[in-house]
Amino acid sequence: MKQGVSFWTYQKWFDLDALCKEAVRIGLKGIDLVTPEQYATVQKYGLIPSMTSGTAPNTIPIGLNRLENHDKVLESLKRDITLASAAKVQNVITFSGNRKGMPDGEGLENCLIGLNRIKAYAEEKNVTVNLELLNSKVNHKDYMADHSAWGVELMKRVNSPKIKLLFDIYHMQIMEGDLIRNIRDSINFIGHFHTGGNPGRNEIDDSQEVNWHAVAKAIADTGYQGFISHEFIPVKTPPIKSLEQAFEICKV
Repeated sequence: MKQGVSFWTYQKWFDLDALCKEAVRIGLKGIDLVTPEQYATVQKYGLIPSMTSGTAPNTIPIGLNRLENHDKVLESLKRDITLASAAKVQNVITFSGNRKGMPDGEGLENCLIGLNRIKAYAEEKNVTVNLELLNSKVNHKDYMADHSAWGVELMKRVNSPKIKLLFDIYHMQIMEGDLIRNIRDSINFIGHFHTGGNPGRNEIDDSQEVNWHAVAKAIADTGYQGFISHEFIPVKTPPIKSLEQAFEICKV
């Protein structure tokens, strides 16, 4: 299974070139959440820009759950798709946005309208739009796409091979647990995975409550061909050692 690392979690210690060199040495295949301007740096090391960072206003609190946001968010998302396609990058990110009192059903319908407007372009450009599932309990208060069932229902209605979920395992452990069952049930609608130890979003070691090797094996056993990218912030272990350990834990 292809593994990557999110640049933002390591940029305190490494610039992008240095992180890419370490990623190659460890055996990682991708760097997550990079901008189009950073694609060339990643690619010169033989790595894949495995997920594009969102471009404002396509951001966590705004998103697609409000019709009045659609024109600007979709314009930004279309630009991301265009640049990703030109560089042969396969994944871009988007978000539901925060509730702000909106019922989840209304938000789902609005996200459906927005994703239906962009799906044909994503299919034409062969780029997958990944809507991220995040927790609304600890890190992203009021975020709407905070349960896998909501995301899966949205994906079923959109019904496009190029519109998927970014299943962040850390966030979904906080919100619902039962990870392996939920991943197996949802795998046809998942385009990407993120890791992160809970509690704390730190190293995915034995101090955390998730059996990461078992989760990684369950993902691999479904036949999943995408990335599982590490998005944790090391605090107890030297940064690169923690990434080496994560790679070994998730190697299946």
